[in-house]
Amino acid sequence: MNNLFKIGTLIVLVIMSACSSKQKEQTATTLIREDSLLDKVQYQTFQYFWDGAEPNSGLARERVHMDGIYPSNDENVVTSGGSGFGVMAILVGIERGFIEREEAVRRYERILDFLETADRYHGVYPHWWYGDTGKTKAFSKKDDGGDLVETAFLIQGLLAVRQYFKDGNEKERAIAERIDTIWKEVEWDWHTKGGEHVLYWHWSPNYGWEMNFPVGGYNEALIMYVLAASSPTHPVTPEVYHKGWALDGNIESNETYYGYDLVLNHYEHDESKVGPLFWAHYSYLGLDPRGLKDKYGEYWALNQNHAKIHYAYCLENPEQYEGYGENCWGMTSSYSMKGYSGHRPGADLGVISPTAALSSFPYTPKESMQMLKFLYAPQRDTLVGKYGPYDAFSFSADWYLPRYLAIDQGPIPVMIENYRSGLLWDLFMSAPEVQNGLKKLGFEYEK
Repeated sequence: MNNLFKIGTLIVLVIMSACSSKQKEQTATTLIREDSLLDKVQYQTFQYFWDGAEPNSGLARERVHMDGIYPSNDENVVTSGGSGFGVMAILVGIERGFIEREEAVRRYERILDFLETADRYHGVYPHWWYGDTGKTKAFSKKDDGGDLVETAFLIQGLLAVRQYFKDGNEKERAIAERIDTIWKEVEWDWHTKGGEHVLYWHWSPNYGWEMNFPVGGYNEALIMYVLAASSPTHPVTPEVYHKGWALDGNIESNETYYGYDLVLNHYEHDESKVGPLFWAHYSYLGLDPRGLKDKYGEYWALNQNHAKIHYAYCLENPEQYEGYGENCWGMTSSYSMKGYSGHRPGADLGVISPTAALSSFPYTPKESMQMLKFLYAPQRDTLVGKYGPYDAFSFSADWYLPRYLAIDQGPIPVMIENYRSGLLWDLFMSAPEVQNGLKKLGFEYEK
């Protein structure tokens, strides 16, 4: 916390030294105000995973509805992927001084107690559990077993925690060792369905491979392939990445949209040219896109262009929805008037999801700050609650709902921290297995 504060102060002083007295005063005031606003939104969204956690497991609740209305009384259902984001948010809490390091250690011990005994399937965690028992709650009828994508999000977070504590005191080193065991027990290769050159999303002890969801072509799941290649115990071959994920090179795109290179094909059979913005966030909470490239594309350009396309789309506002513009932008999968929906250009319901712009801070700092100031203006206090901005809203439909989703709140404090200090990127990328896995797949990484 102290080092980060000193760095921020130094930046302010350097900028001020080049300004007139009046400009210095205005610049310092603006920078301090913006810095305080970043602290505020990080603190509030971190609290979703701290005070708002399910008490037995210490993990993230799938959803928190401030109106108290839950489907099937599942307010204590916890999520594996969202908890992966949450364990990273707790690291932000330590570094920003929201909690003491010792408090975090106790929480991580509780989380690991749960993860070591909760349902797993060939080392792979389900999408949901009941937080009080550790038993699987089916995500859908046949999705009642291992979910490899959500497990990848969880392992991404746990590896960052391992790296944070690996050289700490006795209790901290024990946390790192326990995480290492969980990581090594994930059977990534099981999800090739016996050696196919692709990873399958789901496996069920009751339905086997009947979900039949091979993950190929660009989406949010790049981290799954990176971790599968990086595993020291159950790795997949490079062919699984190149043939399955990259579709034998067909993942590449030469198209542009709103003047920005797409870099990779987001959809094969869809009128939308780009996906919802969470695709630029979930895999990159730990995986650092700065200077990351392989033979298919450069990943900073991919993600930054993705965010800029969403911004340009909302500026143009082709559907003429109320409120869209330079201060109110960003679409991703979230709640809507019609239930959960994958908002994006080409599939636009007039719904803005704050996590889309706020989690894009590393890519679009100016535009994301405009959105942050817009949300926290006093006249829009109905858009923000205890755990930060609510999940989504629509001015056109006069629709506002005081509800949160873990997978939308989690990227906000983490990606803002990556923008401010690079903390989670540096931790995750310091894992030697990750570096080996990236090299194995043909990636180059120059920070």
